[in-house]
Amino acid sequence: MADLKNLGELVSAQFRGLNGRHPGQWPLIPRALCGVGVLVAAIGLGWFLYWDSQLETLNLGEQEEVKLKESYKTKVQQAINLDGLRKQKEQVGEYVASLEKQLPSKAEMDALLSDINQAGLGRGLQFELFRPGQVVVKDYYAELPIDIKVTGNYHDVGAFTSDIANLPRIVTLNNMSLVAAKDGGVLTLDAVAKTFRYLDKDEVSAQRKAAGDKKGAKK
Repeated sequence: MADLKNLGELVSAQFRGLNGRHPGQWPLIPRALCGVGVLVAAIGLGWFLYWDSQLETLNLGEQEEVKLKESYKTKVQQAINLDGLRKQKEQVGEYVASLEKQLPSKAEMDALLSDINQAGLGRGLQFELFRPGQVVVKDYYAELPIDIKVTGNYHDVGAFTSDIANLPRIVTLNNMSLVAAKDGGVLTLDAVAKTFRYLDKDEVSAQRKAAGDKKGAKK
């Protein structure tokens, strides 16, 4: 205990009378503590003024590295599957081409309307209404609705709808209503037949221009 007391007095004595004295003339312990304080202050200032931003930049760089690695893995996988993707693209192209062949051009629409009419007449049906409506232009195709009303017996009406479904061009029957006559011998079919055609180059250009104008107006 006496040794600790003497040590304490020795340390305390080194801190006496420091006022007015140059730090270089201070005893060892005050000079050492002062040096440690300066070092801690320098580290603290360096952290807040320099190292903190550097660490943040380092973290961002590490995150970017992870993203680039994931992107690289994805691209490598795509490169490995490139042949398969090309084959899939060719298959999709062939499928789209086959569908386009089922869509008549503008010049072929009259022939298609005639085919629909002949499908009914060929089954012995009587047309009470056959009225093409207004063409509705979509992004890549045009839709033509046709209001039809035919009368005939049950089997002929059924065969007519089957013939429409089997036309080489796409024709759908919508909003179908089948009403039997009071005597039960004749049926009346009301429906909207819709057929579709692909747009010609001028129409596609007009649609793209209209879409571009809409985007420009929204901006």
